This record gives sequence, C-alpha cells and structure tokens, in this order.
Amino acid sequence: MTGAETEDDIPLGERKTVTDFCYLLDKSKQLFNGLRDLPQYGHKQWQSYFGRTFDVYTKLWKFQQQHRQVLDSRYGLKRWQIGEVASKIGQLYYHYYLRTSETSYLNEAFSFYSAIRQRSYYFQVNKEDRPELVVKKLRYYARYIVVCLLLNKMDLVKVLVKELSEEIEDYTQRFNTEDQLEWNLVLQEVAAFVEADPVVVLNDNNSVVVISNRLQEGSVPPLEQGMVVGQLVLADALIIGNCNNQVKFSELTIDMFRMLQALEREPVNLATQTSKQGTLEPSEKPAKRENPHKYLLYKPTFSQLFTFLSASFKELPANSVLLVYLSATGVFPTGHSDYEGPYDFGGVLTNTNRDVVNGETVQKRNQAQKEMHCLHPGDLFPFTRKPLFVIVDSSNSTAYKNFTNLFGQPLVCLLSPTVYPKSVQDQSQRGSLFTLFLYSPLLAFSSVCGLNSVRRGLWDRAQEFLRKVYRDIGQMITRSRTIDQAFLQFFGDEFLRLLLIRFVFCSAALRLHKLFRESRSFPESYPELPKQDTVESSLLQKHVLELATMLDVQSLFWDDSLEAY
Repeated sequence: MTGAETEDDIPLGERKTVTDFCYLLDKSKQLFNGLRDLPQYGHKQWQSYFGRTFDVYTKLWKFQQQHRQVLDSRYGLKRWQIGEVASKIGQLYYHYYLRTSETSYLNEAFSFYSAIRQRSYYFQVNKEDRPELVVKKLRYYARYIVVCLLLNKMDLVKVLVKELSEEIEDYTQRFNTEDQLEWNLVLQEVAAFVEADPVVVLNDNNSVVVISNRLQEGSVPPLEQGMVVGQLVLADALIIGNCNNQVKFSELTIDMFRMLQALEREPVNLATQTSKQGTLEPSEKPAKRENPHKYLLYKPTFSQLFTFLSASFKELPANSVLLVYLSATGVFPTGHSDYEGPYDFGGVLTNTNRDVVNGETVQKRNQAQKEMHCLHPGDLFPFTRKPLFVIVDSSNSTAYKNFTNLFGQPLVCLLSPTVYPKSVQDQSQRGSLFTLFLYSPLLAFSSVCGLNSVRRGLWDRAQEFLRKVYRDIGQMITRSRTIDQAFLQFFGDEFLRLLLIRFVFCSAALRLHKLFRESRSFPESYPELPKQDTVESSLLQKHVLELATMLDVQSLFWDDSLEAY
C-alpha cells in the first residue's frame, strides 16, 4: 500500500516540475515577443523590461539544466527546444549590444550561439517533418553569422556560410517551399559582405590575416601637454545607410558596418562561466560607457530619421556630442531660385517605402517644389543647438557646405568627394572610399593604389609609420593659428580626434594621387580647414609619398621635388 502511495507521490512532484517549466517557457516567450513593441529610440524605457526578460530566461535556463531528466521523460523535452532557449538568450544579448553599444555583450551572444553549434542542439531538426523547425535552425545560423561578422571572426563566418548553404539545400530539396529564393539571397548577401574588403593582408603562408579596425590602446595620438582642447565627449551616433546597390547583410550596409566599428573600442572578452550565462546583473555592466551609444538606421524614412534624431538630441547629456553619419544617395535641386537657403541645395535620400497607396507609388509633386524624401541641410539646423558632428558620404555631400551655425555651438561637417575617377567608382558597391579612409586609412590607401593584397610584415610597418603621421597631423590641427575653434572643441574626444586626423590624411592622399584631378574628387569640410596648415602641408605631403614608396606605388603620386627637374 505504502509503495503505491510513494509511486503516486513521485509523479506529483514531476508534474509540478513540468508545470513550472511550462509556466517559465510561456512567460519567457511572452516577454521576448514584447521586446518588439518597445520603442527603438530613447535610453531609459527599455532597461527594466530587458532586465525582467533576462531574469526569466536565466531561471528557465537553470531550470532545464537542473530537471533535464524529468523534463526528458515526462515532458518530452527535445534538444532543439533547449537550442531554441539558448538562441533566444543569444538574441537578447545581441539586442542588448545594439541598445548599449557595449561590445562585451556581443561576446556573450557569441558564447551562446557557439554552444548551440558545439552541442548540436539543432541536429535532430532535419529528421522531423516540420519545415518551420528547419527555418528556426536557418535563422539561428543567420544571426550567428551577424555576430561573428561584428566580432571579425571571418574564418568562422566562412565555415558557417558553408554549413548554412548545405542546410538551405537540404531544406529546399525536402520541402517545396516558397522562401527558397529568399534564403539563397541571404547566402549571396553574406558572401558579398565577406568579400567586400578591397585589400587582404596575407601571412607568409598566404593565409588571410583578420585585422580589426576598432579603437585600440595606443591607436589615437595623445594630446600634447598644455594643449587647450574641448572637453566634449561623443555620446550618441546615428549611423544611416541608404545607398542604392551597396553590399548589405541583415540591415547593415558595408558603410554602416565600417562606421559602426570606427566608433567602438576593441571588445573586452568577458570569460563567462556556463553557470553565469543568461544573467545580467547590474554589477556586470561596464562602470563607464566605453563606446558612444549608436542607432543603426537602414533605409529610414524621413519621419523615422527625424524621430531618432529628436530622441537622441533630447537625451544628449551635458558636454556631449551627437554624431550624424549619412551614407546615402544624393538628391539634387531641381531648379535655382533667386534666394538660395538651406533647402535649395538638395541633400541625401531618405526612404520612400511608406508612400505607397493601394500598391501604387504616389505621383511626384510639381517639380518646382522641394524633394520630400530628402534630408536637407536645413533639417539639421534645429539640432545645432547642441554640439553636432556630421559626416556625409554622398554624391551630393557638398549640399552640407551650405550650413549656418545659428547657435554658436561647436559644429563640424566632414564631406566626401562627390565625383570619383572611373577606376575607383567601380568599387562603390563594396563601400565608399571616403568611409573606408575613416575606418582604415591604410586599407583605403592600398585600395586606391590598386593593391589587392599586402604582406603582414609590410602592413605592420606601414601601420606603425601611420601612427607617426597621425601624431604630426594632430599637431598641425592644434598648432594652426587660423583653424576654426570648432575642430579643437571636438579634438578632446578620442573617436572624433581619430576621425578628424583620418579625414586630413584622406584629403592629403587624394590631392597627391594622379588619378584625382578634379576638385570635386577631394573631401571638403564645414567650416573649411586651413589648407596650408593641414591637407596641403609640405610635411604631410612628404609623409604620403614616403608611405607610397614603402608600398612601392610612388609612381601613382605627384612628387613636387621630382617634378621640378
């Protein structure tokens, strides 16, 4: 009799285990789905919601670990379901990275995605006759690839792409699905993304070296003692990509991807123990924000862009800078009016997707009116009430030369060339040369010189030489007696200092390059830089020629000392 009672007791406990697990599973799904409804902009609203979501997933993860045996026998827990929970935690960390810009959370996402693959959680999925489960597996691969790209784990990306390709082939052969083309497009996009860098660095055994271009210790020239520069800090950045035909993957164009990394420090690898995975205690957060907070906007409409700008502007802390990076197709004015104001020069394209009525694009208005789907220089005027740093990479970047500093706050616009020589233009699908210079000057310099590869030893020597050049450019900027104070106001921030120095280097290099003959092929800025002190300085020209000699491409540059003979 007692034996029978004991037998009855066990299922009761096990039943409670299953009920508790189902409750946690439902609660976690509910919270996870709720993340989609949170506004993408603003810093505060989402934090407590994320905290609650992490909390439930932490409990769920530990619960399935502690009660695996009971859940296997009584609930029929499948390995792919454990994989699904791990994948959601990986997604949570990735989205936390997007919200905070702290790269350590990318490593956390990576550790969960990596565990799913190592433990073959999704292995059995292919044996079940359920296409929606296979799609979960494919989506996991796509997300894992994005995280690996952002962490520059290119070797692993290539392995994952091969595996994803095989999975897609298997999926399309077994199920007659309509999304075959979409998945093949995903493969094409990531393959093009991986191949986008125009120059590769090779080891002695001809294997490719992955170079990170995030901010590293010692990569920014220090400020000289006694140098008077602004105390401003780059707090927020809007990275906007709306270029037609540019390589992209997962709502990131290659230009956005490069600028994103140019505004981040090299990630710290948090060694995460399995027991701690999925927890996000406040104590774990970095004490001080390492990176400026970023919003990534892929093909935004004007209203989306304006909403994000306003939110960012509103929450900008004191003594902070808002950076707006625009990589977009140029919009040119339709006609000249007698008075030329900030809306008469065109600007850059914003997305028009929303202007579709019953499947028909709304007819364009009278040509005399201003282009609606365009960010004009005048649209940014309200935001110059606080320190503003603008980078425009576009065929109509010079529209933003027509800026007026109405409020006396620090304001700088760095503007790309509007016309490139034909041989350089052909590369535009793989990203803009101007953004490439701001991301990795040596990569851009090698590319514009037609090099496809550089040996590791030579690359390291050239990088070391460039550090010296950067120091000299920094001194040119801070010692110039005629430079606009706005440049110096921004010079105290490491990210902005490096961008300004790289901009000057880019301008000097293109001015000496024989292919670049038109003034429209040179970058410009607002306010203008004193050319003699910076981009046309004889010392800087000498440095550019030294670098060209080092890379054995000196014949591509004008050398005044030689031309004189």
